[in-house]
Amino acid sequence: MVSSKRTAVFRWNLSDSVLRVIESLPAIIQIVLAATASFAFAHLVLGHANPIFAVTVAITSLGFTRDARPRRILSTATGMIVGIALSEVLLLVIGPGLWQMSIVLLIALTAARFITGSAAFALTVGIQAMLVYIMPSPEGGAFIRSLDGVIGGATALFFTAVIPRDPRGLANKDANKLFDIFLDSLDALKLAVRNVDVAIVDEALNRVRRSQPLVDNWRMSLDSAIAISKISPFLRKYRDELSGQVRLMRGMDLATRNLRVVVRRVDFLVRDGVSRPYLADLFEQISMAAGKLSEGLESPEHLHEAQESFIEIIHQLDPKKFGIADQIREASVLLLLRPLLVDLLCASGMSEDDARAELPAI
Repeated sequence: MVSSKRTAVFRWNLSDSVLRVIESLPAIIQIVLAATASFAFAHLVLGHANPIFAVTVAITSLGFTRDARPRRILSTATGMIVGIALSEVLLLVIGPGLWQMSIVLLIALTAARFITGSAAFALTVGIQAMLVYIMPSPEGGAFIRSLDGVIGGATALFFTAVIPRDPRGLANKDANKLFDIFLDSLDALKLAVRNVDVAIVDEALNRVRRSQPLVDNWRMSLDSAIAISKISPFLRKYRDELSGQVRLMRGMDLATRNLRVVVRRVDFLVRDGVSRPYLADLFEQISMAAGKLSEGLESPEHLHEAQESFIEIIHQLDPKKFGIADQIREASVLLLLRPLLVDLLCASGMSEDDARAELPAI
């Protein structure tokens, strides 16, 4: 029995590893091409014998991070080039040696921390400074290594524009992950209030509480996609689409936050053992409309269909219509659904003022 469990865990981890490699293939190809191009230019065109910094700056600037914005790449490359140049200057001024190396590292780290609060930037500057100081001086005179660093950084920016990593596809994938949790949680609420199942709503609560990283990933992917679309001729045509998706993301961020509150309230409500079919029907309607909203990622016309459905739903959110105006426990769920529907309407493209105007008076 123990052996079979270990085998299952191994297979699961192997599956995760294969998936991780597949998802990283665009980044791997981009990094390989950029590193090769930077080395080839520095070595074959400029005649530098060992242009290691052209390669290291290109690889490190691109990296595997989700944040593929040109600004982040430029910042990383600049940090590395600053470290290289600073070390070359100090090497000329105070010469090599153990205590000199300590002074160089001290100055490099202090200067980096003064320039920015990024710890990664400071470490990048320090590492490059030490590589320059420890490695033998190349032929060709001073600042050859700084020039190699500039070549590596420029190559990284060039390949970001010419061979982007499909940030638009990554943003859509992140959005779908959030919608999956959102829709699953709504379906769980429907079953919980209809069947009076506390376990289902508890599971939904645990699931929706872990949704914020998905929102953050979606936001980061969108920021990267929009930034790259400004310099990439291949993504420029998607700029309007990506800008529209920002509105969708912001609305879903707020809607997901409100959904957490609704799930907590329903978790408390169903413990009285009373079935509430009218709430189940409302959750089903919201789930179907949110499903149309998710389809708007690929087909914008679905956003209008979702908006019409949300308007029909929001008009129902009056406790008096269900005869529960004097029942605080139940009425509170309907009241909590009101801001949730406003957020969903905003996500579909409606202004906040217009969305609030659709709320029935209570």
